[in-house]
Amino acid sequence: MVSHERIYQFIYADQSQGGKLYKHLRTGNNKYKKRYGKHKNRREIIKNKVSIDQRPEIINNKERFGDWEIDTIVGKNHKGAIITVVERKSNFLVIRKLTTKNALDLAKQTIRMLAPYKDLVHSITSDNGSEFAEHEYIAKKLNANFYFAHPYSSWERGLNEYSNKLIRQYIPKKSDFNNFTSMDIFQINNKLNLRPRKLLDFFSPSELLFNNFP
Repeated sequence: MVSHERIYQFIYADQSQGGKLYKHLRTGNNKYKKRYGKHKNRREIIKNKVSIDQRPEIINNKERFGDWEIDTIVGKNHKGAIITVVERKSNFLVIRKLTTKNALDLAKQTIRMLAPYKDLVHSITSDNGSEFAEHEYIAKKLNANFYFAHPYSSWERGLNEYSNKLIRQYIPKKSDFNNFTSMDIFQINNKLNLRPRKLLDFFSPSELLFNNFP
């Protein structure tokens, strides 16, 4: 079975060679949206990145539990951040506040967040933000593989993007994160994990994950 990631890669490869397949995408003209704090030149400081192109099909096709996507949500005036990590097969989400987007601070928080699920962490996929510069430290501590999506290709982490939109139902854009305590974030996290999803045959992410890994 061909994954949707591979289909998109084929379409964009066709576009780069002058093809017209991209015009059939829902996004139409395929304009890229600027991501604050993700300046092109900043990607160069991340060393030893492993491209999503090297990610095995068992991950792309969601054939197992334990493959995660990671991202950050930034607060009003780019102050404060929330780290979001979602498991690809179950949609199980883990979110926590960050005091800074410093790469080492983010790495340590990621390790703490996923430590309770360490036996269920096979891989993590992120975008190219400089906050993920300590990816090797994360991978070593969690005994996992770490992959990077292509620049400006948010669809390669589509579940993470969708999960962030769900979080935004509780924490709208331009919110001051100082108005949300760690307990507030924890409660939002629980509500999302306990919400039944049509995509999951009306199981909740928590049910799907823990019914398979009690």
